[in-house]
Amino acid sequence: MSLPNSAPADVVRRRDDAPSGLRIALIASSFAPFVGGVEEHVARVAEQLSGRGDEVEVWTVDRGARASSAGAFGVRYLPTPLPARSAGDLGRFALRAPAALSKWSRAVHEFRPDVLSVQCFGPNGLYALGVHRRYGVPLIVTSHGETLGDDNGVYARSALLRRGLRDALAAAAAVTAPSEYVLEDLRERFGLGTGGGVVIPNGVADLFAPASPSVARRDDLLVAVGRLGRMKGFDLLIDAFVEADIPGAELEIVGDGPERTALQEQISRVGFTGRIRLAGQATAEGVAARMAAATAVVVPSRSEAFGIVALEAWRAGAPLVMTSRGGAAEFVRDGEDGLLVDPTDRPALAAAIRRMLSDEPLRRILAANGRARLPEFEWARVAESYERLFRDVVDAGSAT
Repeated sequence: MSLPNSAPADVVRRRDDAPSGLRIALIASSFAPFVGGVEEHVARVAEQLSGRGDEVEVWTVDRGARASSAGAFGVRYLPTPLPARSAGDLGRFALRAPAALSKWSRAVHEFRPDVLSVQCFGPNGLYALGVHRRYGVPLIVTSHGETLGDDNGVYARSALLRRGLRDALAAAAAVTAPSEYVLEDLRERFGLGTGGGVVIPNGVADLFAPASPSVARRDDLLVAVGRLGRMKGFDLLIDAFVEADIPGAELEIVGDGPERTALQEQISRVGFTGRIRLAGQATAEGVAARMAAATAVVVPSRSEAFGIVALEAWRAGAPLVMTSRGGAAEFVRDGEDGLLVDPTDRPALAAAIRRMLSDEPLRRILAANGRARLPEFEWARVAESYERLFRDVVDAGSAT
């Protein structure tokens, strides 16, 4: 079945000369114009797979905004209403569900995917599971740590999501995650079989050379980056920075989120308003520039599914202090390309901060070794791992 000549309002059409290959639906919990780790991951993988000769569409939750263009791949914004407990919510779901199901069915009939690749399981995953059950298209589930880094407690509150994830993992032809840490959570709490799942790491894009003459490296500046939520542990970093008490040193936290007011109050309470700054949100280029100026980058997360900030620090040529709680401990080599530390151990984090700010030879070694690791995390390699898995799944289905 050929694609129609005119796209409906919920589709941003791929280019017409897309090469032949696997037809891959990347079913994302969120996508452009929204910005975040999942959105970046899906966009980069879609670009790379398209360049490798596959036909790709991103099917994402319709949140009321559209990307202006999609380049080499198409984007469908699909409604994902879910039932709720109140009578009013049930009534609204009953009214919206038929149209939503019709749009998902239309996506299947128009695009005819060979595989459904769920990226970050939410309402998108529930609808993908429904498509798999109705049409028999192979399902691959990729968890990005959404069950672990959930500040809002969505999985704790939603029995529907918990049950849906368990059902999807049982039905999936393959399961992936960026770390064994995430896969182990799926095994322990959501029924993934022992030893099940494949690690496909996140990637990082090359924005600019870390030795750019326009960015001067400081010897007294720590930089931390991320959403200002409890799981990211910036409150722990503030306390450890105060305990480290390095004269003249400054801490800059880049990002925004629900904990901003509480963090600002904490900074005022400890009397460090002149030395600790909440810098607010920044573009990817802005984050890279701040890292390039930093003495070191610190990631104090209470839980980190992977730790893409580590890759960004390596790209910027910045020494790294990295949380040991989560997936980063699987690829950051303590004392070689970063310092691993448990951020809930305040004296240990304070000691790591002192060491990093006082030991320039160590910083040079960590930065150089980190930069050397970057080829392992090129998006081309990430996409190749996905494509190889997708082809194995399709070939296995053809053989049965």
